This record gives sequence, structure tokens and C-alpha cells, in this order.
Amino acid sequence: MTPLADMLVRRIRATGPITLADYMADCLLHPDHGYYATRDPFGAAGDFTTAPEISQMFGELVGLCLAQSWLDRGAPSPFTLAEFGPGRGTLMADLLRATARVPGFHAAARLHLIEASPVLQARQKLALNGFPCTWLTSADDLPEQPLFAVANEFFDALPIRQFTRDPDGWRETVVGVTDGILTPGLSAPAPIAALSHRLSDTRPGDVVEICPSAGPVIAAIGGRIAGHGGVALIIDYGAWGSGGDTFQALQAHSFVDPFAAPGQADLTAHVDFAALAAASPTAHSYAEQGPFLSRLGISARSDRLAAGLEGKRREYHLAATRRLTAPAEMGTLFKVLSLHAVSTPPPPGMY
Repeated sequence: MTPLADMLVRRIRATGPITLADYMADCLLHPDHGYYATRDPFGAAGDFTTAPEISQMFGELVGLCLAQSWLDRGAPSPFTLAEFGPGRGTLMADLLRATARVPGFHAAARLHLIEASPVLQARQKLALNGFPCTWLTSADDLPEQPLFAVANEFFDALPIRQFTRDPDGWRETVVGVTDGILTPGLSAPAPIAALSHRLSDTRPGDVVEICPSAGPVIAAIGGRIAGHGGVALIIDYGAWGSGGDTFQALQAHSFVDPFAAPGQADLTAHVDFAALAAASPTAHSYAEQGPFLSRLGISARSDRLAAGLEGKRREYHLAATRRLTAPAEMGTLFKVLSLHAVSTPPPPGMY
């Protein structure tokens, strides 16, 4: 039993079952035993690999998309350049390299990284090679000025509440203890006001997930954009709407039991992009990752990079391009939601 599992067992025995959201929050963010607080989980030696770690092209194209959006909006100065959940800093490093020749972009940018993990903050500082940066733990602390932001695989790690439709209401997934082992179960049925609109499109037995902490983050991002201008790109796996049990755990690049070793595996759930869009006071656009990257010119960029590669390095590069864009890989599973002021067009790649 992990130290966190022992703590959770004692807590549940003392006070009763906890919600899945509380369980996820402790597993991921407990200051002493949480997954993100204690390790660098990325890459081949970690538990999962994100798009920026697959290829430099991802961060480059996202960066040029934001830079063109900045130019299209009159090149405001200063502006906030922000990333939510920056991982190792790879995406931001690629973004800054790709935009270095955009006149005035770096001079006007005030870089802010929203990151709760001290371990990852240290990695980000190294990756950004002295670029002036402010670290925040809350979107509410972003400056009141134009915002150009990216969040790649950030919202999937926010704690969710999970409900199963019952003839008499909704039964919430909770975590209890059976024979000393953490075990998921269901609460007694009850009406849930936040799910009253889902009664018409679900049947008994259907599962619906909501992410209470996502709304305030999106509202803070959207509020800056609505008030001062800018663009946000939210890239993650999920769908337009919530349906089904998507709660999962990853360890060493394989799916594992999410209750077996609390604090030792990454816990995620699919993102409900419709709920994110509804929480923002801005306009929005929505696309699959593959077409988005294609419209930004990933094929031409891939060809240019491939021309200087041979053998295994060329094969790996071409495989990375396919992984980012192919429908059978990340191209359709991952989606892009862009937020922009009502009076401005969507960013490049979203139309």
C-alpha cells in the first residue's frame, strides 16, 4: 500500500466515502504524495508522452498560430503569453523559438506559466533558458491585459465528478474501503441540479461526468479575452459533450487500475468541450487536432525537416507526424477549442 493509500483508507474509515473528485485531487496534487508534486511523468522513462514531446512541430505551429493571431489583433503591447500545465516546458520552448523572428512578439510578451508542481517548475525553468517568466498556480492571478494562451492536456487532469443515471435520480461514484482496499462504489440516488439538463438525453445506467474546477479556469481565461482581447487554444482528448465512463489511469505507458496505487499513476478523464465553451464569455471554434495542424501547414514543415534526416531519424520523424495527425492516432481523438473575442475572427487553423 502506498503512503497516500494508507492516508486515504484512514480518512475514509473515519469520515466515510469520498467523491471521485476528492480522490483525484489527492492522488494528483497532495503536496507530499501527489503524482504531479513528486515526479516528472513525461517521456519514454515516464508514464505518458504528450504532443510536444512527440515532435517540435507541435509547439512551433501552435506558437505561429498565436503569433499570427497577435498580429491580426494589432500586435497589442504588453500582452500575456500563458501556458496552462506546461509539463517540461517543451511546448513553450518550441513556441518561443518559432516566434523569435516575429517582429515585436517577444518584446511585448509577458510569459506566465500556470503550474502547481515544484518539480516541473524546475524543469520548465531549465527549458526556457533564462526567458523571463512568472509562475502562477491560479488562472485568477493572470494580469488584466490581452491574453494569448495555450493549454495542452491540462483539463483532462482536473478532478471530475462521475454520476450514473438512476430511475430515481443520479448515483455518484464514490471511493470507499472494502477489506482494507480502496474500492469504487455508488452513492444513494438523488437529484443533481447540475445534471437536470441531461435527463432528456440519458437513460438509467448511463454515465455522465462533470468537471467542477474547469468552469472557473475557463471563465478567468475567457474574461481576460473578452475584456482585453486575445486568443486561447485548448487542446486535449475528449468530445463535444460528456457520455460514458472515461476515468482512467496510466503508468509506464499502460492503463492500470486507478485505485491500486494512489499517487503513483496519472489519473485523467475525457474533456467535455461543450461545457468548456459554455463557461466562457467569448466566441469559440472547435476542430479535431489533425485538421487543425494540417491547416497550419504541418505537412510542409514535416517535409522540410525530413529533407535533412536519414535512416532511423527520418523514420521516427515521419512516424511522429502521423501520430499527431492521423485519424487512427491523435488526429481525431484530440480536439482543439479556441476562444476569441466576439468581434474578432477565430485563430488560424480553426477555419
